[in-house]
Formats: sequence, structure tokens, C-alpha cells
Amino acid sequence: MAAFEEFYRLTERTIYAFVLSTLKNHDDALDVVQDTYLKIRAAAHLYQPMGKPMAWVFTIARNLSISKLRFKQKNDSIEITDMENDLNFSYVSDPEDQLVLQTALKILSNEETEIILLHAISGFTHREIAKNLDMNLSTVLSKYHRGLKKLKKYLIEQEVL
Repeated sequence: MAAFEEFYRLTERTIYAFVLSTLKNHDDALDVVQDTYLKIRAAAHLYQPMGKPMAWVFTIARNLSISKLRFKQKNDSIEITDMENDLNFSYVSDPEDQLVLQTALKILSNEETEIILLHAISGFTHREIAKNLDMNLSTVLSKYHRGLKKLKKYLIEQEVL
């Protein structure tokens, strides 16, 4: 139990950022993060160390995120959350960082958002992101830099920067 608690403490922000990049809703992201750790706890004995453990965790989180989106679509209740009015990001307390996060969720592709959030919020290196998302390092770097350029351009146009 202590090992699981330590694992949770070390990875919760990363999983939250990853899930948030897909769902674009704070409350849904928290639900999926909790479900992810419940599933990890329940299936830990089935884990076969073939690759990277975080890749396994990301796969679980991605699948649960997709299931959440499908459920919302099926029930016709999917709404793109008005991120401008939602400042409940539990891991982002600086107002400027919240603005950048809201903008990222609004204008970037899912992959660009994932990569930027995993680097900025979770502190992963580009190489770690590439390994965990099963991408080439050059792809991660180009999506990261392209996303940052989009953010900067948008924020300059909006006269935020």
C-alpha cells in the first residue's frame, strides 16, 4: 500500500495533465485520474514488465478518457467547457499560467496540448515524453515548438503578451 501511495504521489500531476489535455474539463479529468488509479490498483498483479510502466499507465488513462468522451457523446451531454470561466485547475495556481493553460486547451491540437502539459506541468523531458507516448523525439520536439509558437502568436494577437 505504501508503494502505491508513493507511486500516486509521484505521478498524479502527470496523469492529470495528460488526461486534461484530452478531456479539456477539470472535473472530468479528476474523475478519470481517480478511475485510472483504481484500475491500476486492481490490475497491478497482471502487469507484465515488457516496456515502460508509465506507457502502461498512459494507455489506461487514454482509454478511460476516450470512454468518458464516448459516454458524454452518447448521452448528448457533451459540451466544450467554457474554459475562460473555469479557473478550478487544482495544479495551476498562478493566474498567468491558468490563462496559458486555458488558451492551450482552446487552440492547440490534442497532441500539442499533451506534449506541452507533460513538459510544463509535469516536468517530463522531451525524451521521456517521446518514450511514454511512443513517438519519435523529433516529432515531440516539433509538436512542442509548433504549439508554443501558436500559443505565443495567439496571446500576442489578444494583446496578453
